[in-house]
Amino acid sequence: MRTNSNPPISTTQELTTERLTLRPWHVEDAQAALDVYGHPEVTRWLSPDMDQVPNLAAMRLLLQQWIAEDARLPAPAGRWAIQRNTDDHVIGGAILLPLPPGNEDLEIGWQLHPDTWGNGYATETTHALATWAFSQDIDEIFAVVRPGNTRAAATVRKNGMHWVGETTKYFATDLQVFRLRMADLDHAATEGHYPPNAHDRPQRRTT
Repeated sequence: MRTNSNPPISTTQELTTERLTLRPWHVEDAQAALDVYGHPEVTRWLSPDMDQVPNLAAMRLLLQQWIAEDARLPAPAGRWAIQRNTDDHVIGGAILLPLPPGNEDLEIGWQLHPDTWGNGYATETTHALATWAFSQDIDEIFAVVRPGNTRAAATVRKNGMHWVGETTKYFATDLQVFRLRMADLDHAATEGHYPPNAHDRPQRRTT
């Protein structure tokens, strides 16, 4: 059987911040990726879009799939490995991807290993991805958050994202939707709106 000697190469743009490098995934990242996407505290908020990855072989296959898909995605869409600059260790992943079913809205998202929570890495990642998206003539991006995921909701609000409603249209499950426009990246801007119900107000926490 003939094999492809030239596997697809991700065209994802590398982005850098003060503490992080957001770069394309490599198959060699499989163990670090499994540490994140095989962790139940991370994947509990990803279902039904993504289930917990069971083992290293499955993670390698998934990374190969992501790299192949990224090679076909137009900028600014893509998937990134989040690499810590101090030790070059991959601590998570991030996305800018079209939201189903219409692929008209661009979703921003991130997943970090729980050991790194509380250091502001998610906020740093979100700001870098949003800045990249807006440099590519994107007017607005969206985050979709499962009700109860107060950590994610706090992070998107910290970056100026505004709550715009709840919907089941994207993944056939209840989701809170937050929107970000270029002016909202200004740290002096008003903090993103909360959901209307007091018990839905996420706690202030740095992710």
